[in-house]
Amino acid sequence: MKRHILGLAGASALAIGLQTGAALAQDCSVNVGTLYPTSVDWGRPIAETALWVGEMINEAGGVDGCEVNMILRDDQNDGRVGVDAARALVDIDQVQLLIGTVSSGITIPILTSVTAPAGVMQMSCCSSSTRLTEIAASGEARGLWFRTFATADVQAAVAAMLARDAGIESITVVYKNDDWGQDIGRMAAAAFEAVGIEVHASIALNDAQPSYRAEATQALRDQPGALYLALYPTEGISFVREWLGLGGTSVMIGANSLRSDDFRTTVGLANLGDFVGTDTSSPRVPSAEAFVDAYAAHFGSAPSGPGLSNSFDAAAIALLAYHAAGRDATGTEIAAQVPRVTDPDGEAIPATVEGFAQAMAILSEGGSVSYQGATGAVTFDANGNVSAPAVSWVFDDSGMAEQRYISLEEVSGFMASIN
Repeated sequence: MKRHILGLAGASALAIGLQTGAALAQDCSVNVGTLYPTSVDWGRPIAETALWVGEMINEAGGVDGCEVNMILRDDQNDGRVGVDAARALVDIDQVQLLIGTVSSGITIPILTSVTAPAGVMQMSCCSSSTRLTEIAASGEARGLWFRTFATADVQAAVAAMLARDAGIESITVVYKNDDWGQDIGRMAAAAFEAVGIEVHASIALNDAQPSYRAEATQALRDQPGALYLALYPTEGISFVREWLGLGGTSVMIGANSLRSDDFRTTVGLANLGDFVGTDTSSPRVPSAEAFVDAYAAHFGSAPSGPGLSNSFDAAAIALLAYHAAGRDATGTEIAAQVPRVTDPDGEAIPATVEGFAQAMAILSEGGSVSYQGATGAVTFDANGNVSAPAVSWVFDDSGMAEQRYISLEEVSGFMASIN
């Protein structure tokens, strides 16, 4: 199998026709929009994972017998760029399905101003803001919205669990000043307070400031016992260096957005010995273990970094739903087929080329399947949300290592106790 090396700049697009030799003899194709921040280090593997699924679907026979043409655009982790790229995919490339993106602050305006008004289905791997639940519940998303990543309240609750178990008595919350950061920052502060941890302050960081020294000084004023960081690597690196330079504590809890080699190497492993991160996790089931093995065989290394398993499942479920709806389907018709792909009573199918071929045969005959993927047997609620276990993780010489697995039952029980 070939691997696509992605290095896109600006809003330019790379249209990738995923040819797989003799597996596809047909002369039709379907365009699928793929929108991810490929110009940042943690975004490229997420996009590559989605493209890999396109290869597998083509090898299994394509969407309704047609070749999948994954059209990839780079949102540069910027809201304005992301909306423009999404409009190009919808208006120029005429996609009925858009897979992406990562940041909630980009996903929200795309959903409300581009995909939902145009009747295009949108499936995100990684956007976690609860604002998206509100949009779906209000009807504004028109039933076109799904995500394979649990909402931000899971990570917020797990951060409070870790802080409580570590004996932390006071904390300051530092968050990115966008939809995602405001959402998770607010929920994290409430969760800390619910377990008896004093929250000294909640401080917002704006993009592209030349310095975060003023914010670091403000955070240091009350001498908190720890920091909670809901930041992306760029501002996270700048803020943490200022914070440590001013003598701030090295005890930090971070959201999964800091699960980045750039953050680890630039801040320095010596300064991150007391850092612990949170993330949602795949359940400990055979399909999740099979994904790790398949990923390593395809890319040459085990999956490391945020969103990879979620990206795989987002692309797989969306493309199988497209197959079930038919090559000429609208976004509304594709979205209507998602329950047939994730039916708990359907035939269990593995996330392999053979499994995809089996699923497509069953779906073509009017049946339903229970997709068993990288994050387990995925099911969605009425607002396009999923539930998930969680993990804590740390930085080490090899990159990032899991510290503790927290089952779905434990996560749900803890969230109920603090709510």
